[in-house]
Amino acid sequence: MLKKIVHLFFIILGGTIGFLYVPHLMTLLNIADVGLLRSPYLGSLIGALILFLISYFCADYIVNFLRWIEDGLIKIPVGDLFFGSLGLIIGLVIAYLININLQDINLKIVSQIIPPFLTILLGYLGFQVGFRRREEFINLIQLNRKDRDKDKKRAPYEEDSKQNKKVNAKILDTSVIIDGRIADICQTNFLEGPVVIPQFVLSELQQIADSSDVLKRNRGRRGLDILNRIQKELPIEVKIYEGDFVDINEVDHKLIKLAQAIDGVVVTNDFNLNKVCDFQGVQVLNINDLANAVKPVVLPGEELEVHVIKDGKEQNQGVAYLDDGTMIVVEEGRDFIGKQIEVLITSVLQTSAGRMIFAKPKSLEKAL
Repeated sequence: MLKKIVHLFFIILGGTIGFLYVPHLMTLLNIADVGLLRSPYLGSLIGALILFLISYFCADYIVNFLRWIEDGLIKIPVGDLFFGSLGLIIGLVIAYLININLQDINLKIVSQIIPPFLTILLGYLGFQVGFRRREEFINLIQLNRKDRDKDKKRAPYEEDSKQNKKVNAKILDTSVIIDGRIADICQTNFLEGPVVIPQFVLSELQQIADSSDVLKRNRGRRGLDILNRIQKELPIEVKIYEGDFVDINEVDHKLIKLAQAIDGVVVTNDFNLNKVCDFQGVQVLNINDLANAVKPVVLPGEELEVHVIKDGKEQNQGVAYLDDGTMIVVEEGRDFIGKQIEVLITSVLQTSAGRMIFAKPKSLEKAL
């Protein structure tokens, strides 16, 4: 279809050129005495025929060039394309307004030579400003929208909460997909808003699933199974982001860039990615933080019944575990290994690796 359009364009172009210039060419060649040869319609036919024949030699090159441009434009994120095009249009309008005034100047270099260069320069600068400052424009639009919302009269609480409540899209990274707990969280409806799965994350998962290493291959396949479960079995909106950031190589940096572009929230269990998101002001949800937050809470002074199973690192210590895996260090508990005893919580230590509880046997406390 595109090739036919190119041929048609050449025919129309050739007919137009022939209509305008072939009669003059016949006059210059002194063969314009014949009335038919002076006809612009014959010139249009000749020009259309000549460029139609030429199009057969260069149509393939033009079609390939157009498809190359099309592929490049498709890969550009919509936000980048929109603000770049908007800047280009503004630059061209400014150049047009300036060039109108330059036409009144009698100097040929000013009225005919400067306008084309000025148009190219301002169009390029407009595109670059729109493309590179797109994030600031987005933030400015959002800020103005928030200001307008504040100036409106507030409706009743129920209607106001429905209208003004904004739910950010949740962007999943590779690690949280492979981890698998995200599917259970989605199933319980704790995760609000649409779930966005970028195409570059899918590509990374596929590379892991195709790895020659058995462990990596199993992790990659597990991640793909989790995605299928989220998309097909769970009542949650799933979107695939087709765009890519070709100038960025790291997937983590692409996730941060995408979150900034769509005002989304990165969902991960990667500690380093969490820190980078915090540093760049990107909202992040860490599954490990959620898991730590919902662990059973015990306070000093409470009593528990535990099963001491092994020695501790220090002398006379015993070690027990809660059902969720939290370690309980029982002071003077070595003599109770293999027994079910009641203990009294003395202190709780919270670390990045988890929670550790220190306790003493209740029988020893009574003896004291």
